[in-house]
Amino acid sequence: MDTMKAIGNVDQEGMSTLNTQATALSLKQLGYLLAVAETLNFTRAAELCFVTQSTLSGGIAELERTLGVQLVERDRQRVALTPVGVEVAQRAQSILSASRDLVARAQLAADPASGVFRLGVIPTIAPFLLGAILSKSKTSFPQLVLRVRESQTAALLQELEHGQLDAALIALPIDLGKLKAFPLFEEQLQLVAHRNDPLCKTAGIPLREVDTRRLLLLEKGHCLRDHTVSACSAKQRDASNSDGNLIEASSLGTMVQLVNSGLGCALLPNMAIQAGLLNNTELQQIELAAPLPSRQIALITRNSHPKLHFIETALCPLLKACQPV
Repeated sequence: MDTMKAIGNVDQEGMSTLNTQATALSLKQLGYLLAVAETLNFTRAAELCFVTQSTLSGGIAELERTLGVQLVERDRQRVALTPVGVEVAQRAQSILSASRDLVARAQLAADPASGVFRLGVIPTIAPFLLGAILSKSKTSFPQLVLRVRESQTAALLQELEHGQLDAALIALPIDLGKLKAFPLFEEQLQLVAHRNDPLCKTAGIPLREVDTRRLLLLEKGHCLRDHTVSACSAKQRDASNSDGNLIEASSLGTMVQLVNSGLGCALLPNMAIQAGLLNNTELQQIELAAPLPSRQIALITRNSHPKLHFIETALCPLLKACQPV
């Protein structure tokens, strides 16, 4: 029987034992277990935790004694988590995330616009808004230290759920699970092609008439790829999915160079164009008929975040003011 589900059936003495075991749990030991789960190597796990290998091994052993189960299998060739070790590690991640929020809330001074704030930003936003964000933040909140991490959406959402980030600037729509979204502004996606491309001779063309076999995409993991595909008609999506010869780019800069070489067309964020991404190229914007493709820029955070009110009432207005005009 799953010990997690059997708690409701224990007697008073058993409940007392469970309470004693829970009290004996160490957040530090849970952190050791997560490091082992991530690296599957005691040496690297100890380095991540800034402790000696013997200290980490002792912490894992003590955690196993407290819980009364084996969490890690270890021999000279390999390190692996047992099935219950995997479950404990998953629950430990949530416990440590909640504990970080608890500590942050306890340490929160009268001025929430202070201390370190860890902000994640996706690659199709970071190069074009970060300068304005950092400048306005320094002016408006001089005691707030913004630490920025640029990564793809899935990685940012995972780090946000695990308490490794305070908020993330991403583009919707996307499944957010239990995370909270503060929409900031709507941004149009602009169709561009080389000036000699036949598309540039057509004004007011509907996106559904664009040959998606010529529509370049970012590689999988970029939300702009999904937004581009979603903007196309069902027929276009079917044609795109059945074509194995699509050219994919790792960044907007690469995609612009591919389009500039005459290899196709692309949908680009308006903020990228306004930031001068098309400068020194022979690319031209193509006027599209309504409905125009777009994405919604939003700030994502946890409902349990200790600075939730500050994020909503102070940080979001600042980010909205960074919208390119």
